[in-house]
Amino acid sequence: MVRFPLRGAGFDACWHDGLRLSIRSAIEEASSGSGRPLDMTRIASHLWAANFPESWRAVQYGESHDEVYKNRGKRVAALGDPGGARSWWGMSRARVATGLLLAAPGVPMLFMGQEFLEDKQWSDNPANDSGLLVWWDGLDGGIDREMTYHLQFVQAACRVRKEQPALRGERLNVVHVHDENRVLAFHRWIEAEGRDVMVIVSLNDSTQRAYEIGFPSAGSWREILNSEYHNVSNGSQVEALWQGVHGMPASARIVLPANSVLIFAR
Repeated sequence: MVRFPLRGAGFDACWHDGLRLSIRSAIEEASSGSGRPLDMTRIASHLWAANFPESWRAVQYGESHDEVYKNRGKRVAALGDPGGARSWWGMSRARVATGLLLAAPGVPMLFMGQEFLEDKQWSDNPANDSGLLVWWDGLDGGIDREMTYHLQFVQAACRVRKEQPALRGERLNVVHVHDENRVLAFHRWIEAEGRDVMVIVSLNDSTQRAYEIGFPSAGSWREILNSEYHNVSNGSQVEALWQGVHGMPASARIVLPANSVLIFAR
């Protein structure tokens, strides 16, 4: 196993708080319904864990046993809509958080139940806190269709991460950040190979059409993941033209659904 050569306790990787804190802060602010700008710039600054020589040494996450222990913080699903984690607002923001995590550099970590929209806090004392047990029946018994749908989305996002080596690689370029529009876009690729992938995230409350984003090359780009495809999609692909924007040589105008994460690949 490769070790840090000069300092540290000899671990290959460790947890990193920056992305967790920035995502949760933005989602909590979005759930207030104020319509104010969100700090997408802060999220962008923590996509690559600061002071880590390689991205794979950072374990990225949105919640943990410390974060959601009883009487502490909320699960991401509940954070997305304090009035109801099963509302579209709560579920769509939870999909954004998980999709962003799986597309960011580093090693993604999901806390138990996060993959199927568990919204209760957690306890390590089931005898006294039986009401905080993971609700397996909602998933296994098909009682909660939202849980099943969220799990299907997470499975799809995991497949995309597995199939696209750029999402597991070391290259990252933040292409576009707009706090007022609540949009973040970044480029992942494999050095000397390409395998380019574009990730676009929106926490805007409304769908934005013909939203211009810089792309690394012109041509057809497949929409391989869309957390809101059942509501709004780009018809499976977009066409990028040699019209540079955001410091990129090409650009495409996309339909950006409210509260969504989109991934495009060649």
